[in-house]
Amino acid sequence: MKMNKSQTESRQPIVIKGARVNNLKNVSLEIPSNKLVVITGVSGSGKTSLAFDTLFAEGQRRYVESLSSYARQFLGRMNKPEVDMIKGISPSIAVEQRTSNRNPRSTVGTTTEIYEYLKLLYAKIGRTFSPVSGTEVKRHSVQNVVDSIMELKQGEKISILSPIALKENEDWKERLELLMQLGYIRIMYGGEITRIEEALDNPPPKDKRVSIVIDRLSVGERTDDLYMRLSDSVHSAFTESDGFCDVMLSDGKVQHFSNRFEQDGITFTKPSPNFFAFNNPYGACKNCSGTGMVEGISEDLVVTRPDLSVYDGAVNCWKGEVMKQYKEDFIRKAHNIFPVHKPYNELSEEQKDILWNGRKGIVGINGFFDIIRKESYKIQYRVLLSRYTGRTVCRDCNGTRIRKDASYVKVAGKSIVDLVLMPIDELLDFFRHIDLTDYER
Repeated sequence: MKMNKSQTESRQPIVIKGARVNNLKNVSLEIPSNKLVVITGVSGSGKTSLAFDTLFAEGQRRYVESLSSYARQFLGRMNKPEVDMIKGISPSIAVEQRTSNRNPRSTVGTTTEIYEYLKLLYAKIGRTFSPVSGTEVKRHSVQNVVDSIMELKQGEKISILSPIALKENEDWKERLELLMQLGYIRIMYGGEITRIEEALDNPPPKDKRVSIVIDRLSVGERTDDLYMRLSDSVHSAFTESDGFCDVMLSDGKVQHFSNRFEQDGITFTKPSPNFFAFNNPYGACKNCSGTGMVEGISEDLVVTRPDLSVYDGAVNCWKGEVMKQYKEDFIRKAHNIFPVHKPYNELSEEQKDILWNGRKGIVGINGFFDIIRKESYKIQYRVLLSRYTGRTVCRDCNGTRIRKDASYVKVAGKSIVDLVLMPIDELLDFFRHIDLTDYER
């Protein structure tokens, strides 16, 4: 097979003759093309002079000279290196080697920018779950409610309700008269639907909650008129109740909808990339400002002998005639759920959590220091606190540095906190076998 001229030239070596830059003394050599070549030698032997001040400088100079005079005015000119001849050189690029600036907030994830992709992933397809009930938090639109109603069987009788709460000192009759002026006819309270004029003579509900009956209808044929009627009614329900809509079925069951991002009495924040950014004030843990460490009770100072068990005295602050009662109390109450004879360095994370945070009726180490802080007006307790205070993991974010509610957002059952704490091989396996819906993909 016959090679063309350009292919032949690309395989020609770079020939250098008579290089005299800096400490190079009339050096001549050939460097093979299209190969990874390492220039090595003792300090001061001329490695940098050959690579940067000769090869790179000449390659860059020739490239700049090949450009138009207009383009050259925007580029810095390089002097011709002291060399008799360089042949076979191409336009060159030099990458400077330098130590990156150390940042206490940097992680492998942020340095490699992998964490940026994780933030986008969780902001786009993450689902928020309530920490109270584990129920997914959803913000319902008018379209969501109408679609839900449309899925009911034909002939199903429904009532679209707008739940409202009376203010503490609000006059019951005045509120009902206002609803009548707005054109509403019926309300539901006490589990029954009644006309507003009839409710005027009745006392207000004890729980101060009533529902305006926005509309009553039977789900019929799926027509544009039905769709428009439902949309208007649902929109009115959301408006009157400031974000809530109930749909009562013929059997008395009520479906609850909300266009607020709420669940179990908690208002959640809609995820965004900065919501997961510990380098951003919006996403950083408020207690530690996104560093993961605070001035607090230091584990290393409390447990200086991790080879000992709690029973044998691993917890330093529970020693002495007065403080040993806390150890005895912990052993007596926790021995059924905590291995009191197991060395501290062999405890699982769950067991350490019991020791540090306690359980109902059981005072752990952190609970002990909370008691001491309440007595810190006494000098001996202030001394005790200072003895065990140092840089320690933030209790609010457990060292993850992210705001606590970011852990409520999950993808495939895992929060972003779970992922950043995974070993890299487990993280890779997680993404290889992740199960996503078509929409999430």
